[in-house]
Amino acid sequence: MSQSDPVPHRVRLDRWLWAARWFKTRSQAAQAIAGGKIRVNGERPKRARVIGLGDEVRVRKGPYEFHVVVRALSEQRGPATTARTLYEETPASQAGRALLKLRLKSQPQIAYTGKGRPTKKDRRAIERLTGRDDVR
Repeated sequence: MSQSDPVPHRVRLDRWLWAARWFKTRSQAAQAIAGGKIRVNGERPKRARVIGLGDEVRVRKGPYEFHVVVRALSEQRGPATTARTLYEETPASQAGRALLKLRLKSQPQIAYTGKGRPTKKDRRAIERLTGRDDVR
């Protein structure tokens, strides 16, 4: 991008992900790219990969996967309303995420029942159970 050209024609992938507010820092964007969480046009890119208008980007965040099409380019991070105009999510992606959200909501949550270190009452119950309560 030259100084006289205010709108870039191609932008590094990590910068675009940061500017589009997919990640809080460029470092986090680079880690996601290196970890295989990002795909561009079906390929696994490197962080310096340049993207252009019309490229299809897949972003995986947690259990959700977003399929977006690049609609605008920016190297500067701006307000969220501006960042939202940089991409357009496909209808199939929105439907898939809604279906996954319902599926995850219907599954029972696995709760950790352990409370850490046993209390005095728990310890005495364990000692009675193991037969070590008569040691004192």
